[in-house]
Amino acid sequence: MSAIAAQNDDFSEYLTRHEEKDLLRFLTCGSVDDGKSTLIGRLLYDAKLLFEDQLASLKRDSRKHGTVGEDIDLALLVDGLEAEREQGITIDVAYRFFATDKRKFIVADTPGHEQYTRNMATGASTADLAVILIDARKGVLSQTRRHSFIASLLGIRNIVLAVNKIDLVDYSQSVFDAIVADYASFASGLSFESIVAIPLSARFGDNVMERSARLGWFSGPTLVEHLESVPVGTAASAAPFRMPVQWVNRPNLNFRGFAGTICSGSVHLGDEIVVAGSGRTSRVKAIVTADGELEQAFTGAAVTLTLEDEVDISRGDVLAAAAQRPEISDQFAAHLIWMSDEQLNPGRSYWIKIGTRTVSASFTEIKHKVDVNNFSKLAAKTLELNEVGLVNLSTQEPIAFEPYGVNKTMGGFIVIDRLSNLTVGAGMIEFGLRRATNIHWQALDVTKELRASAKGQKPVVLWFTGLSGAGKSTIANLVEKRLASLGKHTYLLDGDNVRHGLNRDLGFTEADRVENIRRVAEAAKLMVDAGLVVLASFISPFRAERDMAREALEPGEFIEIFVDTSLEVAEKRDPKGLYGRARAGMIKNFTGIDSPYETPVSPELVLAGGTKDPHDLAEEVVAHLQARGYLD
Repeated sequence: MSAIAAQNDDFSEYLTRHEEKDLLRFLTCGSVDDGKSTLIGRLLYDAKLLFEDQLASLKRDSRKHGTVGEDIDLALLVDGLEAEREQGITIDVAYRFFATDKRKFIVADTPGHEQYTRNMATGASTADLAVILIDARKGVLSQTRRHSFIASLLGIRNIVLAVNKIDLVDYSQSVFDAIVADYASFASGLSFESIVAIPLSARFGDNVMERSARLGWFSGPTLVEHLESVPVGTAASAAPFRMPVQWVNRPNLNFRGFAGTICSGSVHLGDEIVVAGSGRTSRVKAIVTADGELEQAFTGAAVTLTLEDEVDISRGDVLAAAAQRPEISDQFAAHLIWMSDEQLNPGRSYWIKIGTRTVSASFTEIKHKVDVNNFSKLAAKTLELNEVGLVNLSTQEPIAFEPYGVNKTMGGFIVIDRLSNLTVGAGMIEFGLRRATNIHWQALDVTKELRASAKGQKPVVLWFTGLSGAGKSTIANLVEKRLASLGKHTYLLDGDNVRHGLNRDLGFTEADRVENIRRVAEAAKLMVDAGLVVLASFISPFRAERDMAREALEPGEFIEIFVDTSLEVAEKRDPKGLYGRARAGMIKNFTGIDSPYETPVSPELVLAGGTKDPHDLAEEVVAHLQARGYLD
């Protein structure tokens, strides 16, 4: 029994030592086929983390998919997707864990192809260090620069420049030195604190775990020696307390706690904290975890806090140290990595998720995009897939934030397409453009309700949408005439008319059309505040912009009216000869021809524009308003 007890003690001691090791998160990146997956496979293989059945499977896969002849292809340990094995490239981000006697590691193998740059950004967002691989035969490439720039933007300060495949250039020091000098010249404009260059061969293990006799001219550390010794950042631990609320924990009437992960600083029993958005303060009554209550908790801990006072807190709020509060704003300057095949259109409404908060937002301006080869700033009206730019961002509600360089959780956000729910961008807040708490709505004695009451009506926007030639303007004009005969106060905003003044500077690209509708929606909102019935007649082909116009108003103040006329009928009418010119290629981005029209999903009214008389359709609109009390 004593021998068994001793073995148990030894095992417990081993587990304790393992738990106490610190953790380094790093990623491998660089251009395609620089050997990223092979390097990670080598680390796993040399760390003896593979079981016999894994080795046997690897040998079989190497014979089927391998690219190194009769040798074991270590890249196949990481390139698990069949598509990756067939193409010999990495598509997705693969995460692997390994450990040495000194430290634990989580490594992200990220794609090298430009098409999958967004995946590289995903892997870099949680990393403390980047291993940037360079094929010794090719030197610094465009994708090397792009990945380095993104790593710098995402706050990675420690770089390992791994000059791989050194065996294919006869372990040449001169080749290594030339690559290092080229990279150092390029990277001098980035925000890296340290760049450690290491020559290695991932295939044969030279300078990965152990020093290579074939690289005797190199006196620096091996890759693993450096990874074991590089300092793990402690900036978040030393920063003020911040905890985005993930969930309000209410299992019964006697308990109400606020659950989340501490993203910076620490919290102690009795600490005074503030709800960043509302400014309400209280003190910490208890720090509850799955393992019981704590006296204090630190960065990275998932906890539930209970407070001494009843404070209105919900998901998305940020709890912070009362004496060191985060900033609050609804206008930001931010770097943005665009990750969608669909271009970014300023003015279009997106969802922004920052921490645990999701809010409606739009990009008001693209200041410039960045050429990753030389960091020059280029003028841009939009961003395409994998492009990086500096943008101005406006959120519908003020949010608590800190610059990304200070706090990644409080300053990093993702952009979500409102229709597809896909992530289309990732951003890093640089600074707030103004403090929302310093700018207030001016209180007015004459309100929207008083203005509308004096007119004997409820203010509303009638938004007519449909193809060119559908009959929108004709019907809207008839509706306004009918409302005028009833003594109602109206104004008609017509798509062609506003382009002679308010929107005369806009063209017909997708970005300009988004801005066209944004401006019209703002004008319509002001007219609703004046108590008017506003008739807006616009093709407005994109659902996102129509939804943006709806959300700018109070519930019940927006009526979407779809004039349902088929393309065939609209094209036969062609009152302005536009379809003919579009078919001849004289008009670009024409809705229904070379630009899409997104049919409304659930409009308040659908008018049969292709079959009914416009006067009858106008009466349908007026009847709808009367039935719902807008004209009382």
